[in-house]
Amino acid sequence: MSRRKLIDYKIFVPSLLIIIGISIPFALYETESLELLNAIFAYIVDVFSWGYLWYGIILVIAGLYLSFSKYGQVVLGDPKEKPRFTLFEYSSILIAMGIGSTIMRTGMLQWTSVANDPPVGVEPGSAEALLWGNAYSMFLWGFQVFAIFVMIAPAMGYILHVKKRPLMRISEACRVIFSDKFTDGFGGKVLDVLFLISILAGAAVTLGLGAPIITHNLSALLNIEVTFVMTIIVTIVWVFLFSLSAYLGIEKGIKRLSTLNMYLAGLFAVFILLAGPDVFILNYFSDSVSFLLTNYLNISLNTDSVYQGEPSHIQSNTVFWFAYSATWAMLHSVFAAKISKGRTIKEMILTYLLAPTLISWIATGVLGGLGVHRYLMGDLSVLNLVQEEARMAAIPEILSTLPFGEVAIIIFIVVALIFLTTTLDSTTYTVAAYTSTRDMSKFEPPKTLRIIIAAVITALSLVLMRIGGLAPLEVISGLMGLPIIIIQFILIYAAKRMIDEDKAWKYNIRKQ
Repeated sequence: MSRRKLIDYKIFVPSLLIIIGISIPFALYETESLELLNAIFAYIVDVFSWGYLWYGIILVIAGLYLSFSKYGQVVLGDPKEKPRFTLFEYSSILIAMGIGSTIMRTGMLQWTSVANDPPVGVEPGSAEALLWGNAYSMFLWGFQVFAIFVMIAPAMGYILHVKKRPLMRISEACRVIFSDKFTDGFGGKVLDVLFLISILAGAAVTLGLGAPIITHNLSALLNIEVTFVMTIIVTIVWVFLFSLSAYLGIEKGIKRLSTLNMYLAGLFAVFILLAGPDVFILNYFSDSVSFLLTNYLNISLNTDSVYQGEPSHIQSNTVFWFAYSATWAMLHSVFAAKISKGRTIKEMILTYLLAPTLISWIATGVLGGLGVHRYLMGDLSVLNLVQEEARMAAIPEILSTLPFGEVAIIIFIVVALIFLTTTLDSTTYTVAAYTSTRDMSKFEPPKTLRIIIAAVITALSLVLMRIGGLAPLEVISGLMGLPIIIIQFILIYAAKRMIDEDKAWKYNIRKQ
């Protein structure tokens, strides 16, 4: 098969052209477009807050239902075959894909946004505001978000590993509902183009917004200013790493890098505990978990309906977080489906709900605890630092308060860089698998295609960084969550229907 035929241009080219067509005018008129997009988003927050909050709860319930009902025992593949990865490898890949480098930023700084803009009735900067801050940081990486990420995976895993369908696409999973005519026609192409638009846009934003996590720490380490040249250099190194990892594939690249980073992140957490305020961090972690569990339903469903005025950070950010997570849902689910051969639906869902949540809460407790301690002791005016223009610059300021502060910054850079890499190598691999015409139930996506996808994401991100189009694209990514939510529920029903038609809960299970 020629290289030309390995790529489905009918869905790849329209997706790329639509992103370019959207990005250029918004980039040229960044201020005006941001005002328009933010006004649209503010309207959504005002009108549909309740819907997004219930959406997260409903997906958790759906995940638990599929896990603990007869559907949970269905094996994604041949019940006689062992899972492709050990549980540690499997969890590491899902963690690296699920939380990426974003946990390094939110774990260290998210508490400050809540402490500066706490819920109604709480004084900014107070002890209660600090508890709300870290508890909310943990909530962001909780069960709702990971339910959003994984709940398309049962349908995708079933068509790939049980049905042995050659194309790993959303449209293919919908065939059981919408018939062959829709799937093979214009409707199916629309679904697949929507997937690619959301992922390519999200990947470009991740690449663009992830670079400052590295550049501001390098700036503090080397005592030089952050420039666009530095950003390009960091981006090139990063692109080389995630392109190489995606080129090597899941076994030799993504799996090894993900498991390595679990060890590095663990060592970094231990280093902060030993070099920093270990007793305070452990106490504050316990208080944060207690506060979160006590107020979990309040954070999950509260809309401040009886209060007048602007929504607090928790209310507006939760809606945006769920909306933005929805745009990544298809990517996470498609990738999770690809690596879940030999796993039961229950194992896949519960691993995604529990493993990233546990690691995220630990990371938030350690990183957030360090910053809160420095604020309380008066060592660093963290709440003022984050209100300045370069918010990311607060991270090296906090790390530099540790003994061997420069070592801490270096380790942070390495861990963040690998997390960024494992997010985008998974993205690149998945997009390549999605756009390939090769049989994905038997083969891996072509290596050449993986490099092409990496180049496209990089070029799009660098251009938008240079001309100022990342911020509008980020809001657009959040807005795209609305149609994807509808697709999510369709695919949950599709998974149930396919399993029922095949009676897979009876025939495709592990024998006792």
